[in-house]
Amino acid sequence: MDLREELCEYGRRCVEQGLVIGTSGNLSVRDGDLVTVTPSGVALDQLTPEACPVVDLEGYLVAGDTQPSSETPMHLALYQATGAQAIVHTHSVFGTVVATTMTELPPVHYNALLLGGTIKVADYATYGTPELASNVRAAMEGKQAALLANHGGVTVGASLEQAFSSTRLLEWLCEVYVRGLAIGRPTILTESQLAAVVDRALNPPTFPRRP
Repeated sequence: MDLREELCEYGRRCVEQGLVIGTSGNLSVRDGDLVTVTPSGVALDQLTPEACPVVDLEGYLVAGDTQPSSETPMHLALYQATGAQAIVHTHSVFGTVVATTMTELPPVHYNALLLGGTIKVADYATYGTPELASNVRAAMEGKQAALLANHGGVTVGASLEQAFSSTRLLEWLCEVYVRGLAIGRPTILTESQLAAVVDRALNPPTFPRRP
């Protein structure tokens, strides 16, 4: 599938799963020194391949007639700081709830390890600014996801499929935490408990065959 077609496909999935509303949210995918990104001001379920512009890593438009997303500086900062090949940024409900109330999302479930453990909330800055890009870059260090204070969330991956899966996981973890707070104090997994999960994954049990 062409990268632009892939952006359109995952853009539609973001809308279908309620991860964005209106023209919020943006996605990008990297190919060498070029980044294909969703355009500014277009709802993700109305994207067409030809409307998706291409920029270089310095932010210069190299292909397309539409302006790239206003959050392109954040995408480029993350590409420069990580080995990511794709990025998904959404304004999902539970992710945004956590991002407006907390400084981090603690590991309430061991699947948080798939995103790097505790997820940090990047300090607030106006959308589309170098300040926000810098804040998110710092919060993402060593992680696959970050939350943006009073804004939303962002995930990185080796592909759009992986970044999108991480976005869904981030939203699920946020929902579990928020719903847990509604009925009590969620139990946070300790470092030793998380280490045991890693050890279990690296050394899975074997089951003998029936004689």
